[in-house]
Amino acid sequence: MSAIYLDNNATTPLDPRIAPVLLEAFQAGPANPSSQHAWGRQARQRIDQAIENIGESLGTRLDQPGGPRLVITSGGTESNNLALSGIGGDGPIVVSRVEHPSVIAAADALANPRSPIAARREIRWLDVDSGGEVRVDQLADLIRDDSGPATLVSVMSSNNETGVLQPISRVAEICRDSGVPLHVDATQSIGKLPIHLDSLGAAAVTFSAHKFHGPVGVGALWLDGHVKVNPLLYGGQQQLETRPGTEPVALVTAMAEAIRLATGELDEARGRVQRMRDRLEDSLLRRTPHLVIHGRDKPRLPGTSCISFLGTDRQSMLMALDMESIACSSGSACSSGSSPPSHVLLAMNRPTAEVQSGLRFGLSKFSTDDEIDRAIDAISSVYRRLANQETVDN
Repeated sequence: MSAIYLDNNATTPLDPRIAPVLLEAFQAGPANPSSQHAWGRQARQRIDQAIENIGESLGTRLDQPGGPRLVITSGGTESNNLALSGIGGDGPIVVSRVEHPSVIAAADALANPRSPIAARREIRWLDVDSGGEVRVDQLADLIRDDSGPATLVSVMSSNNETGVLQPISRVAEICRDSGVPLHVDATQSIGKLPIHLDSLGAAAVTFSAHKFHGPVGVGALWLDGHVKVNPLLYGGQQQLETRPGTEPVALVTAMAEAIRLATGELDEARGRVQRMRDRLEDSLLRRTPHLVIHGRDKPRLPGTSCISFLGTDRQSMLMALDMESIACSSGSACSSGSSPPSHVLLAMNRPTAEVQSGLRFGLSKFSTDDEIDRAIDAISSVYRRLANQETVDN
């Protein structure tokens, strides 16, 4: 039987309709949008049109002087690093404890006096409740701390491990009332949930193409019109010197088409994916009641399920499922080659047994009912076998 890919929060398969777009763009000839000759002008036209198309898909005008703009990056990690290090000067930053590792690590580096990053910044951590939702009641006090007002807040729109949606509208309202810019890592949300950037209330928003069936290696940081950003990189004058380097025309063109398809098909795909996710969870609970589904009582991404298989070890489950040709993960895919405890479940103060046995399953619009049926059988079988083995060993 064919393999079952349930790790779409890590990366999504390329939409088959995107491959021809990439090929056509690569075959169009030399493409440096900064060049002044005809090839360069054509490349500039293609990338400018792609950026405008991205804006149309995400509810923002990107063709107005002085208005919102898009900084093309290599992906979510670079966008997050650029936002944290480049917005708000050297003032304190409020960061939620369940952010993606690229935000957590950037915050840690900024707070480390021995960090190679020039400007050290104070980091204030925003807690979450046991369901993984940020403690909005703490936010205003963290912004107004006696040591000085925060100059940036960073809260993701949806969690990459649990799928829990964060109350961004309430967070944005507090930030607006406090006069502090809000950065939102929307990497997991865009293409899965309706998002209109102009009405989100954020100053900066991160996204990455490979999370919505586009190519790996390209993403963006959306910036509201008034936001100033200090660059991470130095070189040419591309992108108003915010992110120098030759823009990848083919990748940006493909990202624009991928986001058009994802947002255009969102309503139908969202409902179908959520029904499959719910059937996966409900069936597993009926067969093996000793499970904990994290964030189940919270609004979540339609295709994300974080499950603790009590009485087993997450790494043993992961390897056993891999032998059954089922791909999932034991946390963020950025922990490649290792399996550290989930910082998200730890921040939620979940019991040790839940943290040690947590796995993440991520469905996409290309998942099928047959795959879910086979996954239910295989996951249930593997869990019973490993749980029984654990009982025998003990």
